[in-house]
Amino acid sequence: MSMKVTIDGIPVEVPDGTSILNAARLIGGDVVPPAMCYYSKLAGSGGKCRTCLVKVSKGSEKDPRPMPKLVASCRTTVMDGMEVQNITSPEVIEARKGVVEMLLINHPLDCPICDQAGECHLQDLGFEHGAVKTRYEFDRRTFNKIDIGDKVQLHMTRCILCYRCVYVADQITDHRIHGILNRGDHSEISTYIKAAIDNDFSGNVIDVCPVGALTDKTFRFKNRVWFTKPVEAHRDCDHEKCSGKVTLWYKGEEVLRVTARKDVYGEVEEFICNTCRFDKKKTADWVIEGPRKVSHHSVISSNHYETMRPLPVVKMNPLLQEANKEQFERETRL
Repeated sequence: MSMKVTIDGIPVEVPDGTSILNAARLIGGDVVPPAMCYYSKLAGSGGKCRTCLVKVSKGSEKDPRPMPKLVASCRTTVMDGMEVQNITSPEVIEARKGVVEMLLINHPLDCPICDQAGECHLQDLGFEHGAVKTRYEFDRRTFNKIDIGDKVQLHMTRCILCYRCVYVADQITDHRIHGILNRGDHSEISTYIKAAIDNDFSGNVIDVCPVGALTDKTFRFKNRVWFTKPVEAHRDCDHEKCSGKVTLWYKGEEVLRVTARKDVYGEVEEFICNTCRFDKKKTADWVIEGPRKVSHHSVISSNHYETMRPLPVVKMNPLLQEANKEQFERETRL
């Protein structure tokens, strides 16, 4: 059974049970609300960050009354005849601005030294919806650095508590070691035993983290992401759950890091094991497929010719074009 929903004036038909966020993703473009905690590959994710708030101006054909408050689009399913406002609602824009301000209250200004810079969704949100200055007058929340494993670096002061890494450990790995400790303002991602995260798929928490709270120790401080060149590759991996499909990040001929492939929304297409991520950093280990296509809106696309937009075609007067041709022929004969 299909449902018809209209988002920012654009109608789309989706299967019953589809969320407003996924319905917007079928339309694409600016209609899609941002999402910092929702992850389509992880069951139960969403509803934490509130950046995907939208306004339902019409509930359905049967009950056309608008919903009284803004709703999280990642957790609200569509109804037949529903009408939703995202970027067309000033109320949504103002609320999103407040949500981003709240996310940035305790987030340190580490962008110049953070390995996530250039791939950080919070940077994008701050640029698009952030306020010029914060109204928060108290000290930022800080945490002591702890060692959670030999491959993954935790910077808890950057964490926005999206829970993605917890869902990954629950659903991808054999057993979860880390989680949310304490409550309220003291909540943090941590382990009860230091250096405990060592399972074969622990590196995936790096890929799903939307900020720089969980980073790759083997890539730490080596380079800025926009100075590297992403190349798609694959290999036959022995791990049953590993797809073996990755993105290699080159600096010259050296592979600086290996990540899983991500879609246009920054979500991992297929998860990979730690062997592929940390141990296979030679070109000979992989079958190279070609350069990865990067959106020209991304800073990663700098100097990548395959992502540059084509130059505009300039129509020339036929008489002038013929004159230039004759001049060129005369000069080449000389």
